[in-house]
Amino acid sequence: MSFWNDPLKIAADWLMGIFTGWGMPEIAAQILIGFLGVFLLVALLMVLDIFLVWVERKVVARFQDRLGPNRVGPWGLIQPFADIIKLIIKEDTTPGGADKVVYNIAPMLSMMSVLILWAVVPLAPKIIGVDLNIGALYIIAAGAIGTLAIIMAGWSSNNKFALIGAFRQVAVMVSFEIPMLTMLLIPTIFAGSMGFNAIIEAQDIWYVFLAPLAAVIFLIAAIAELGRAPFDMAEGESEIVAGFNIEYSGMKFGMFYAGELLHAFTFGGFMGILFFGGYRFFGLEQVSAFLAVAVIVFKAFIGYWIIMWVKYTLMRIRIDHMLAFNWKFLTPLAFTLLMVTALMNALLAGTSPWIYTSGMFLSNVALGWIALEVARRYSRRERARVEGVVTTSRSTLVG
Repeated sequence: MSFWNDPLKIAADWLMGIFTGWGMPEIAAQILIGFLGVFLLVALLMVLDIFLVWVERKVVARFQDRLGPNRVGPWGLIQPFADIIKLIIKEDTTPGGADKVVYNIAPMLSMMSVLILWAVVPLAPKIIGVDLNIGALYIIAAGAIGTLAIIMAGWSSNNKFALIGAFRQVAVMVSFEIPMLTMLLIPTIFAGSMGFNAIIEAQDIWYVFLAPLAAVIFLIAAIAELGRAPFDMAEGESEIVAGFNIEYSGMKFGMFYAGELLHAFTFGGFMGILFFGGYRFFGLEQVSAFLAVAVIVFKAFIGYWIIMWVKYTLMRIRIDHMLAFNWKFLTPLAFTLLMVTALMNALLAGTSPWIYTSGMFLSNVALGWIALEVARRYSRRERARVEGVVTTSRSTLVG
């Protein structure tokens, strides 16, 4: 039964016995086992990434009243593998005048920035790469590598459209990181720790019930961070023909595309960890580590589906509106919510769970209502101003 609760420990001890039995030094055996563990996680993520290509195509097909891939293999399941073969054999081109070193490193950095996020993701109570006590801060720092990869790709391509797309995407990512980081502090307040495992273990009540507004703000900021609609300014096809990766072909383009899909799924997992209890679900995590992994993967898929739902439902908005929305509305709201949460947490400390939960929930509802009223009044004034300008212009033309 111990294998089902801690399979990695049992497997590591078994491999240690084999390697040391061959005369390998213990420290070398530990390094090799660690490498094999990382290789196994990366291999599983790559297989999952291939599956996500099929999932996204099927989901968007249902949204758009289409069938999706249904020719290569049963239900089109083999289509992603056909696409990989095509990308591998496709000509690998490098633009003239491009900085070849930076140009070739950028896709690898983009993919790596997603993979290293999984180093701190607790898949089960005892299945976690590194249980950092600053896990929430780590994901922001690791995500910055993806921002660097985008600006490297746009700048090194020697293409004005790629450079504009990179500037746009980096502006959005840097801007929306502020409310995202602020919302990461709210589960930290509740759990008293920035470690993901500690945040999960502290969620006897899912934090989405304590801070629903924080979950919504985190989701919006995550979608903007991913560069997905309605925040996909880097891929404005009518203006900059796909943005920072326009000059990439073959598997270099494939790495950008695969990184985007896996990044969306990863943020779905972060949503599950921070606000929906992670691998915890009615004690199933105590029965088997495999059930715990299944629970967190299922929650990540729910978050991923919501991100797809938003992407394929809403239209792209202008970049000035997007940044104004962040700096004038979302960021002030995030800071206000953080202060309100800290205050309510101090006032309700020591009360019963029902009083604490109700107080936190109602404070979020009240703040959300106030924010919507402020936004509604602002939009009315802006609409009146625009309509007034249009009316004045028409009167001038008629006169």
